[in-house]
Amino acid sequence: MLRYFFIGFFLFVLLLLSMTGLRGWKSKRPPIELFPDMVRQTKYKAQTESDFYADNRSARQHVVGTIPLGYAMPTSSQENSGKDNDFGPYKNVRFSASGDYVATGRMGNQWGTGIPFEVTAAVMKRGRERYNINCAVCHGATGFGNGIASKYGLNGIANFQQQRLRDMADGEIFNTITWGKNTMLGYGSNIQVPDRWAIICYIRALQRAQRGTLSDVPSSEQAPFSTNSTTPTP
Repeated sequence: MLRYFFIGFFLFVLLLLSMTGLRGWKSKRPPIELFPDMVRQTKYKAQTESDFYADNRSARQHVVGTIPLGYAMPTSSQENSGKDNDFGPYKNVRFSASGDYVATGRMGNQWGTGIPFEVTAAVMKRGRERYNINCAVCHGATGFGNGIASKYGLNGIANFQQQRLRDMADGEIFNTITWGKNTMLGYGSNIQVPDRWAIICYIRALQRAQRGTLSDVPSSEQAPFSTNSTTPTP
């Protein structure tokens, strides 16, 4: 029994000396890493030289004819006509840094209201698609702030059905999508400018859907829902 004690004590002292006695000791040899966890990799960092390529640059030119994921090549109105992402005069605006309303949501020093292009069925379809991809995970499919992220402890998710957000200017919502707010990170580098406006269109549709009345339905379409009608029209 005593033998095991001395062996354990010796190993403990050896470990203690190894941890404390070699601190500050310098060596030109690389450190011994039992679990490097990919801290050091065979890779080039941005803007570093390379002796592999003839031009000594580690960053390579894009392959001709390719575009980054999430971007789109400029097209003519004839080529783009009828597509789901046709945003009128802003169809070629992607990640603009200009100071006008379409890129900032501001009119002078105030938040503006209004969609800067015609809202068509294609725009609404695009807005629903982008909303479900980028927003529904937190805000929920109907905008009540009950997305799947709320089930895992994420607090402070905005409920679009609150009157405060129903009254919020379109430009302020655009700014929030671009730069984020509170616990929400900005999506300005991920969602293209026209898609942000399309998402706002869909958010407004979600808000309207939750407070719509029979008077919002065209008179020609009210007959099946009229209280005076006993048999719904097929």
